[in-house]
Amino acid sequence: MTTLHQPTVLVDTEVAADEHDPASTRRRTSPWRSRLVRITSVIAAIAAWQVLTGNDVRVWLRFDTLPTVTDVVSAFGTQLQSDLFYLDLGQSLIRILSGFGLATVVGVATGIALGRSELFADVLGPLTELARPIPAIAVVPVAILLFPSDEAGIVFITFVAAFFPIMVSTRHAVRALPTLWEDSVRTLGGGRWDVLSRVVLPGILPGVFGGLSVGIGVAWICVISAEMISGRLGVGYRTWQAYTIVDYPGVFVGMITIGILGFATSGAVELLGRRVNRWLPRGERA
Repeated sequence: MTTLHQPTVLVDTEVAADEHDPASTRRRTSPWRSRLVRITSVIAAIAAWQVLTGNDVRVWLRFDTLPTVTDVVSAFGTQLQSDLFYLDLGQSLIRILSGFGLATVVGVATGIALGRSELFADVLGPLTELARPIPAIAVVPVAILLFPSDEAGIVFITFVAAFFPIMVSTRHAVRALPTLWEDSVRTLGGGRWDVLSRVVLPGILPGVFGGLSVGIGVAWICVISAEMISGRLGVGYRTWQAYTIVDYPGVFVGMITIGILGFATSGAVELLGRRVNRWLPRGERA
């Protein structure tokens, strides 16, 4: 009787667990419903913006001083027909990709070294912890003095902004690796490079991409701020220039452009992370 009833109990337990599993609930949710909700929320925000600004609403917040949606759309259309808009766009993308790419290489290498080498952690660890709380935008005066050109200084600021989230996430991922994995490779005759290539690098990928997702967002904040302060081209510089000449629709065009660029690059990092970490269970990938 026990053997007959055990499978039934196990099945009931699994069904009950599946019913209370959030990941299982997410899998049953239609993707079209989720997309519809997201699109609706954006449309509702735009509609509220148009109603508040178009009717000159002033209830503590002064919506009557902001441009309407139609003004911004008109300004956006004008910008899209200008070659200068695409020049600014390309310049900002070159800066963000250069600084972020360099921060990825150096941040991952430094994080692995800090997590694996006690000597490296003793020598460089205190310096990184002292420098980490300093906002990257506060490095602008140093970058202006240190580098001969504004371009190199802006890339450096972008690098500093993205470096620390990537480095810290990588270091934590290295230290969180189970020692059993390394012991298994060494038991089978593997050396230091085998451990690095077969255990450390594959094992830290989820943590690394978590740092990359944070780093790309922080990098955009700082590259735009640096362009506003010391740039001659770029979306940030053009947005600040629009503010100085009281072109408020142009300011919103710059803000929306920055948002779209940040959304696209963050989405690219997330997509690459899901591709690279395809071997993980779905819940851990998310």
